[in-house]
Amino acid sequence: MIEQATQIALNAGKILTAKLETGITIEHKGSIDLVTDADRASEEYIVEQLRRVFPHHGILGEEGARVEGTSDYLWLIDPIDGTTNFAHGFPYFSVSLGLMKGDDVVLGVVYNPMTDECFVAERGGGSFLNGQRVAVSTQATLQESLLTTGFPYDIATTTKDNMKSFALASKVSQGVRCLGSAALDLCQVASGRLEAFWERSLQPWDIAAGSLIVEEAGGQVTGCGGQTFSAMGHEVCATNSLIHDDLVKLLTEERG
Repeated sequence: MIEQATQIALNAGKILTAKLETGITIEHKGSIDLVTDADRASEEYIVEQLRRVFPHHGILGEEGARVEGTSDYLWLIDPIDGTTNFAHGFPYFSVSLGLMKGDDVVLGVVYNPMTDECFVAERGGGSFLNGQRVAVSTQATLQESLLTTGFPYDIATTTKDNMKSFALASKVSQGVRCLGSAALDLCQVASGRLEAFWERSLQPWDIAAGSLIVEEAGGQVTGCGGQTFSAMGHEVCATNSLIHDDLVKLLTEERG
């Protein structure tokens, strides 16, 4: 399945780059939550291909795709993770395909068409970037770590805006980046470029694929309070495992 899912993601990426060349139409789902015609075209293609290749699988997509399956398999798809970046021409966005069997993510593909980087993982098989195995970093302290996070779309009105966590983590690390694609941020942790990523107020299609890619690269993935991770939940704390307890402690203190 991983070869087929990878090819679907690569082809969806071609749709996105073609749209950037010909022009896109932008709509607002919220004040800062965007959707484009490229999102819809990418999701339409992905769903069509998944239904053709895996007719018994369920599908849940960000832009409204809902397919009831007749098996234990469920695809969680984000046709563009990082739509705001995409709409601005900022080259940090991805196609994300995660496959669950029951409660477990068993396959993940995250593809950035702008850099032609395709991250893949299969449960028990390791994580790979363009065919080369990747592993999390060996940095053992928060002080020497580079982190990344994100903020909710309702940041202007919610009290759970992640700003306090951002400030606290910035003071005890080498820096905290906000890059705009949760799926790719998780892959940066998996490849050892960053030591950790955390974010709240996410959706399953944002984190399913990337969470497995981190785990299979030797990292640790939980909720922000250290609780057992669920791909169907709304938060994630993913690290190289060595700084995990310290980061969770910081995030827990912020909530307290």
